[in-house]
Amino acid sequence: MRITGEAKLLRIFVGENDKSGSIPVYERIVLKARENSLAGATVFRGIMGYGGRSKIHTSKILRLSEDLPMVVEIVDEIEKIEKFITVVNEIFESSKSGGLITIEKAEIIKYTSGE
Repeated sequence: MRITGEAKLLRIFVGENDKSGSIPVYERIVLKARENSLAGATVFRGIMGYGGRSKIHTSKILRLSEDLPMVVEIVDEIEKIEKFITVVNEIFESSKSGGLITIEKAEIIKYTSGE
């Protein structure tokens, strides 16, 4: 698969402990992205953050309950990303988890699969 030119970056913020059934929400999003043939997805684990409830989550050693912030980033063609937002919303609703979804313009310089 080769993609170049104008694209969208979908960025999804969730908590590490947010679950969709027994699967973490961030993992469910990545699996669904793959099912929907999106170009790729990456998950980042934050070391500190807070969300809608303004509760600080940190990786400091003395904290027992971390629930660290997780960020899923997906870049693909505009139409595919816009369609996938519906899937992410369904995951949020079924898991009853909070989160944040953003979308930004991106330009793909080069994307090719390794051979």
